[in-house]
Amino acid sequence: MTSDEMLVNGVLLPGFTGTGVPGWLARAADEGLAGACLFAGNVGPGLPALTAALHEHRAGFLVASDEEGGSVTRLDGPWPGAAALGRLDDEAVTAAVAAAIGARCRDAGIDLALAPVADVNAEPDNPVIGIRSFGACPELVSRHTAAFVRGMQGAGTAATAKHFPGHGCTTTDSHLALPVVDDDATTVRARDLPPFAAAVAAGVRCVLTAHVRFPAFDERPATMSPPLLALLRRELGFDGVVISDAVDMAAVAATVGMGPGAIAAVAAGVDLVCTGNPQNGYDDETAYRAVRDALLAALADGTLPRERLAEAGHRVAQLAAWVAAAPTGRGGVDGAQVVRRVSEVRGDVRVGPGAHVVDLRNARNIADGRSGEPRVAEALRRRDPAVTAGAGTPAGRPLVVVVRGPSPAFDDLRAARPDAVAVHVGLPGAWRPAAPSVTLWGDGRVHAEVAAQLLAGIDWPDQGFRLVFPGGPQGRLRIRAHRRRYERRAEGARPGRERRDR
Repeated sequence: MTSDEMLVNGVLLPGFTGTGVPGWLARAADEGLAGACLFAGNVGPGLPALTAALHEHRAGFLVASDEEGGSVTRLDGPWPGAAALGRLDDEAVTAAVAAAIGARCRDAGIDLALAPVADVNAEPDNPVIGIRSFGACPELVSRHTAAFVRGMQGAGTAATAKHFPGHGCTTTDSHLALPVVDDDATTVRARDLPPFAAAVAAGVRCVLTAHVRFPAFDERPATMSPPLLALLRRELGFDGVVISDAVDMAAVAATVGMGPGAIAAVAAGVDLVCTGNPQNGYDDETAYRAVRDALLAALADGTLPRERLAEAGHRVAQLAAWVAAAPTGRGGVDGAQVVRRVSEVRGDVRVGPGAHVVDLRNARNIADGRSGEPRVAEALRRRDPAVTAGAGTPAGRPLVVVVRGPSPAFDDLRAARPDAVAVHVGLPGAWRPAAPSVTLWGDGRVHAEVAAQLLAGIDWPDQGFRLVFPGGPQGRLRIRAHRRRYERRAEGARPGRERRDR
């Protein structure tokens, strides 16, 4: 092992396959690897043992994971997603949810959560952000991004605002191709940058870049753009760790390639390169070595200055030191109560036993990491083992249709079966399914549980929230402030009910 290898390993965050530590990853950890990123296939009953084994290899080894709550989750906790939190629009609730996620991460041995999503979802047809965003209003997204950062980091888990400078106005998924946002610089600054400024002001430890091209600033994607990363540092004043979105995504891998993309990213100002999820169909060790060797070659020939790598490694080490010193806190809120308060029910949505679930969500959200039947089918089956899921509309059986938005397939199915109950798990815009329907503002586990309760005819009175924040006087003051705010609202409209589209 050379000093150059130690230097390069210090800026790498690879993914790996399986629920144990592979030999190559153990060796790399011993040789200065910054950390590893967990994806859905790494998470199982043995997760605490896995993360403990990773941490044992080197002091300061960082374990990261996408843990946004809602549909993008590896721990599958009972947390509402960002769209529901933005719809409710109560920052105390958002902070409490984030604190609960942060506490669960620490319990599981996860140091760094790649959340929150700070993107302003101003494009209704966005295929990858949607319900992962707090909304379409910069001011709303800014407030809730800051609240999420405070809640999560108050529980001792480092937060990551993503995807800088904004992935909310794209119609292309960067997992599949390179998106381009053609808006002028003034528009981007006013619409997309405020949530990241709010995250920085809230003390966010990390910012993750977008594989999106903004020609008003640079012809290169933001991950590889010196002007955009300089804007983050100089204008927004961010001094933490800049993390790249995964370089195995097609926006990088299918354009410049993973190795050259990593070189360009670090040269531009990225401190930690996420290689990506090898469960997408490639060998984990081969991908790690390809990126590592490309960086080593760039270091050797002078393409990548040693000072830039040393600077990046220093920031990563500071992040690890913050994690080690961060006091752990607790947080909590009844996620089902949040989802129930923002859910929109039209007509009689009760279904009898033996329902059949049809999935019309079309293409899955790759960031979700799940495949197979909808969570709604799983939640219904826990109450009724006779529930089935699949294509077709069996005669004589109650029908539940899970949708993300309007489609000819849904129109045809409703024409044939007007009794079918639509469960809308996407981002509501101008369209809501006609009765009978439930609009959930999300597609996570707790959203599915609420749908199952509503379809079973179970309802409960709205008794407000029991919030738990990280301890100490500040936490108690926040609880009292929230109680006063809730009492003032009790006689009026529920938060979110008076608001339509953001």
